[in-house]
Amino acid sequence: MSDAFVVVSGLSFSWPDDTPVFDGLSVSFPGGRTGLVAPNGAGKSTLLKLVAGALTPSDGSVTVDGVLGYLPQDLPLTAGLTVAEVLGVADVLRAIEAVESGDAAEEHFTTIGSDWDLEERTRAQLDRLGLGDLAFDRALGTLSGGQVISLGLAAQLLKQPDVLLLDEPTNNLDLEARHRLHDVLDDWRGCLVVVSHDRVLLDRMDRIAELDGGEVRFFGGNFTEYEEAVAAEREVAEKNVRSAEQEVKREKREMQQARERAARRASNAQRNLASAGLPKIFAGTMKRNAEVSAAKADGTHAARLGAAKSRLDQAERALKDEQRINLELPRTAVPSGRTLFHGTGIRVRDLFDGVDLSIRGPERIALAAPNGAGKSTLLRVVHGSLTPDSGEVKHADGRVAYLSQRLDLLDDARTVAENLAAAAPQRPPAERMNLLARFLFRGQRAHLPVGVLSGGERLRATLACVLFAEPAPQLLLLDEPTNNLDLVSVGQLESALNAYQGAFVVVSHDERFLNEVRIDRRLRLDGGKLLELGRG
Repeated sequence: MSDAFVVVSGLSFSWPDDTPVFDGLSVSFPGGRTGLVAPNGAGKSTLLKLVAGALTPSDGSVTVDGVLGYLPQDLPLTAGLTVAEVLGVADVLRAIEAVESGDAAEEHFTTIGSDWDLEERTRAQLDRLGLGDLAFDRALGTLSGGQVISLGLAAQLLKQPDVLLLDEPTNNLDLEARHRLHDVLDDWRGCLVVVSHDRVLLDRMDRIAELDGGEVRFFGGNFTEYEEAVAAEREVAEKNVRSAEQEVKREKREMQQARERAARRASNAQRNLASAGLPKIFAGTMKRNAEVSAAKADGTHAARLGAAKSRLDQAERALKDEQRINLELPRTAVPSGRTLFHGTGIRVRDLFDGVDLSIRGPERIALAAPNGAGKSTLLRVVHGSLTPDSGEVKHADGRVAYLSQRLDLLDDARTVAENLAAAAPQRPPAERMNLLARFLFRGQRAHLPVGVLSGGERLRATLACVLFAEPAPQLLLLDEPTNNLDLVSVGQLESALNAYQGAFVVVSHDERFLNEVRIDRRLRLDGGKLLELGRG
């Protein structure tokens, strides 16, 4: 199979309602680390499922060279399973334990085979991923979301795969777990294909594969280099569009001028023929010849105009719509010295005891913590939707908006426009539609039910209703807002937050995102204590 570990040939696939996803896709993935990027809905996860055999194509073939490991975005795991069962080592460990206790049944030796060191190898793999303290008989339902993801990855690595497919592997991982994942992938020697919106992870790739319009293009280098290449392509495409637009204008102008000259010549010729007293038959012949000549010239200009329009159409198709949100939100401004929240001695169950927190002025705060430390709980205390078991909290006048991980603030049955009307009833309908257009809900897109929106569209709709509600929020709380968003949607969120002039607290492990939104204060919740990590 030459140097390709995965070969996809003429692959076609449609959903049960006949919605096409791929039509004759052909692509090969070589050894090394490949980051697969595309907008939500383009088919990234579907392609991984087709390669892994979780879906069956309607046509074409997939060939994988070697052992395959696949970590899907949503692990199909049952809460009652044990750690050993998830790892696929339960039967062998039981057989080893039976032999060591004196049971010499042949079936135990058959089960063990050559895997006498399986427990040591498994422990070593769990240690690499920060799971070394997990008991093999522990139930999956007692683990955090991040631990489940890491455990699923460990199960795939124990297969010693030649090809490893990972779909959004950093979702739900805290910063330490992400760093451990980076270390594992940095040592990878087979074929790795990663679907991710995590730009820090994508910057560790050898190449980027862009899935667009049912085709895959490869870019050498990491994600930052990919962004530079795409920006250079966009600059060329913009220049080509401007040039093509000028060509169309020039051809239209020359066509109009040629028609005006032909009309003047025809008028002059008519007068000259009349004054010359030529026979009617001769005059008619000359008139028809002039009309034929003018029509030919007009046809030539029309053809040139058509060709120019065709070149403009091609140039515009090559220019991708960047779709950036551009906002001004002056009513969200907060005076520099104003205290929006003040809490002392906050205690909630066994999560934290005696936490102090003040939020003043237009601060941009990043809150970090290990999985399960209580980040979301602290946000709910700041929001006012959760009363602490003890301690004192004070909220300033004004609205506090909380965007949970589920983005469940909107009514799924209502349209985007109806949700905004409910949030901002005093705004005129035309103004509300203009606001939605700035969030990229134009025309009929504004009248779609929220329940049918993609993750990125749902985020934009939620932000529109939150930021332009009456009154506008002066404190915004965001809980893992970039989870499950594609890279375009993450950029849109960054644009909205950079236009926001109030204070916000964001829980996120995405360092690139935090840098883009200009965080100026960092806090860490760990061991029940809230630590100030510094400014900037």
